[in-house]
Amino acid sequence: MTVSASELARRLGEHAEAVCREYLSNGHRSGNYWMVGDVRNTRGRSMHVRLKAVGGKAAGKWVDESSGEYGDLLDVIEQSCGLVDFREVADEARRFLSMPLPPPQPLGAQYQSAATRGSPDAARRLFAMSQPIAGTLAERYLAGRGILLSPRERALRFHPGCYYRDFMTGETRTLPALIAAVTSFDGQITGLQRTWLDPSGQGKAQLADPRRSLGHLLGNAIWLGLEPGAPAPVVAAGEGFETMASLRALMPALPVAAATSANHLAGLTFPPGCRRLYIAADADAAGRHGIERLSQRAGEAGILALVLRPQLGDFNDDLRHLGQAHLAASLSGQLVPEDARRFLPPG
Repeated sequence: MTVSASELARRLGEHAEAVCREYLSNGHRSGNYWMVGDVRNTRGRSMHVRLKAVGGKAAGKWVDESSGEYGDLLDVIEQSCGLVDFREVADEARRFLSMPLPPPQPLGAQYQSAATRGSPDAARRLFAMSQPIAGTLAERYLAGRGILLSPRERALRFHPGCYYRDFMTGETRTLPALIAAVTSFDGQITGLQRTWLDPSGQGKAQLADPRRSLGHLLGNAIWLGLEPGAPAPVVAAGEGFETMASLRALMPALPVAAATSANHLAGLTFPPGCRRLYIAADADAAGRHGIERLSQRAGEAGILALVLRPQLGDFNDDLRHLGQAHLAASLSGQLVPEDARRFLPPG
């Protein structure tokens, strides 16, 4: 008999603390909650998991106060393990429930999660199952945002039927997706970002969260144009993939990195030989911490950090609404003169 997602989540909730110790091993217990950085098992305190049912509120439910994400323990298994197919999530949950449950450990006890160890493998597996973007819905999606990239960009792939799980209902469906590899500067895939697309070609899929990442992201990024292991004296970095892909489309000789979040931007690992780092800002203040921290780290490493600022909300907005020529003119006054001559298209 097939056990439903809700039944699996309920059974996991009966052993919520044991689940957290297995899959969220970088956290700790605080009263009736397990505290951790996020559902991917990052260190921190912004996510809390209810360990015992209280006042009709079920055990195993969690909320991330920083991102606004929420869900149940099946989501914890999915995200911390980097699993893609819900069948794999259900199999992992059944495997856990069939094991003898470990005795309570002292508060603060740490051990490495097997789920975390598997995340890069899951990312590499999904990337290998995907195809180059040339002629696909992913290429059409990027072109619709004014982003025209070389088909030789190794970091980008397309998957015609990538699994998406609704955190609220537990239901899964398959949708086309743009797959972007997160790599270290030596080219090793450590994670990836999935952007689910509307099958009709009308932009992103109509989902609450059409973009999700998995794997080991801290220190790594979606690198476009970086030759693995080669010196990179001048690079650009920012949070969003489309922001950085817009700069890459305008300046195809400039290696760029999309770190996927402000925290990951702050912790970006510098490629070898880097002397100048351009940091792409958005118009809002949400990513200010990441920019300031990355600038500080660059200075400590002897790298000149310069912030590039868009005219509108971000550089993709500039590219789409103001045009390539206007964006190039705006950047020419922000780049070091020799970089402007080298990277920008002739005026």
